[in-house]
Amino acid sequence: MYGRLITCVGGVYSMFLLWAIAQERLSVPFKNIDAGGSDKFKSPLFMGTCQSALSALSAFIYILLRRKSSASLSESLGLAPPPTPPAVANGNANGSANGSAKHDPVKPSTRFSKRSLLLRYLQCSVFITSAAPFGFAALSYISYPAMVLGKSCKLVPVMIMNVLLYRRKFAPHKYVVVLMVTAGITIFMGLGDSKAQAKHAAKAGAGNGQAAAPYANVIGIAYLLINLLLDGATNSTQDEIFTRHRVTGQQMMLWINIFCTLITSVLAVLPLPYIPVIHPGAAGQTELGGALAFIRSHPDVVVPLAQFAFTGALGQLFIFETLQHFGSLTLVTITLTRKLFTMLLSVVVYGHQLTPGQWLGAGVVFAGISVEAFVKRKGTSSPESLYFILPYKTKNRNLDVHAKRVIQEKEKAKIKSL
Repeated sequence: MYGRLITCVGGVYSMFLLWAIAQERLSVPFKNIDAGGSDKFKSPLFMGTCQSALSALSAFIYILLRRKSSASLSESLGLAPPPTPPAVANGNANGSANGSAKHDPVKPSTRFSKRSLLLRYLQCSVFITSAAPFGFAALSYISYPAMVLGKSCKLVPVMIMNVLLYRRKFAPHKYVVVLMVTAGITIFMGLGDSKAQAKHAAKAGAGNGQAAAPYANVIGIAYLLINLLLDGATNSTQDEIFTRHRVTGQQMMLWINIFCTLITSVLAVLPLPYIPVIHPGAAGQTELGGALAFIRSHPDVVVPLAQFAFTGALGQLFIFETLQHFGSLTLVTITLTRKLFTMLLSVVVYGHQLTPGQWLGAGVVFAGISVEAFVKRKGTSSPESLYFILPYKTKNRNLDVHAKRVIQEKEKAKIKSL
C-alpha cells in the first residue's frame, strides 16, 4: 500500500512539475538557427493537439487494461449504460403482507442518452480548446508564478458558472475561500516589482517582434481571466455530465481529448486569418504548416514540446490512480502542495524574483485553498469542492458524487416498492 502511495505521489509530482517547466519554456523565445535571433512559438493549437492526442491514447490504454472481462467494449468506453442488476420481486420481501408474490418486469433505464453525452463531451472540448490559447498567451505578459496563483483562484469562475448555467448553490465557507484567494491574488499582483514586470513584458515583446505593451500586466490578467471563465464553464459542464450520466473519469478523459484532438486538428489545417491569441501566426498560413516550419528553424523547441505533451498525459493517469486507491482527500493534499512546489520551482529554474509582498499574497492564496482542504477533511464539504483545486482533466472525483446518487436512487426504489 505504501509503495503504491509513494509511486502515485512521485508520479503526480514529477509529471506535473516537468509539465510546468515545459509550459513555461514554450512561452519564451527560441533561437533561430537559420536567420539568427530569437522567435516565439506561436502555435497554441498545435500544442493542444499534441497533448490531447497523447492523453486520449493513454486513457484508451488505461481503460483497456482496467476493463472487466464481462464488460463489452461499448460499456468500457462509456457509450452504453452499465448492466442493470436484476430487481428483487416485491413478493419476496412482503409476500405475507400482499398475499402473493408479484414479479414486475424491470423497466429499461431512460436516463442514458449517447447523443446527449457526446454533445456534452463536445461542449467541454470546445471550451477547453478556446481556453488553452488564452492561458498560453497570458504568459507573454505575466510571470509563471503569477499564472500559477491565478489558476488557484479557479473556484471564482467555477462558482459563477455553476450559478449562472446550472443554478447551483454553495456552502458558506466557499465564499470565505473566494475572498481569501481573491485578496491574495490582488496582493500578489499589486505588490510586485514594477521593474521586474517591465523587464518581463519587454522580453515578451522582443520575442514577438513588437514593442512592450504599456499595460502588459493588465493584458496578461485579462487573458488569464478569460482562460479561467472558460475553465469554469468546462468544470460546470463536467459536473453536469457526472450528474446525469454514469461515466468514469477515464471515460471522460478519453472522449474529451478525442474531441479536442479533432477540433484542433481541423483548425490546424485551415488557412485562418490572423486572430489574436487563437491564431497569432501569419494570415493565410495553416497552423500546422507554421508549427512544422518553426520546428525546422528552431529545433530547440522539440524537447519542451514533447515533454509538455508526454508529461501532461501521464500525469493525468497518476491522478486517476491516486483517486481510485487513496481517495479525494489525499489527492487534494498532493495537488495543493504540487502547486506550491510548481511556483517555487519556477522561481528557482527561471530566476523569478518575488517581493515580500508577493510572498505574502501567495501565502494568503494557499491558506484559502487549505481552508477548502480542511473542511473536506472534516467531512462537511461536498464532493464538488474538488472542482476548485484540480485541473479540468482530473474531475474523476465526481465518482464520489455518482456513487452517492446511485445509493440515493436505490433508496428511492425501495421507498416506491414500499
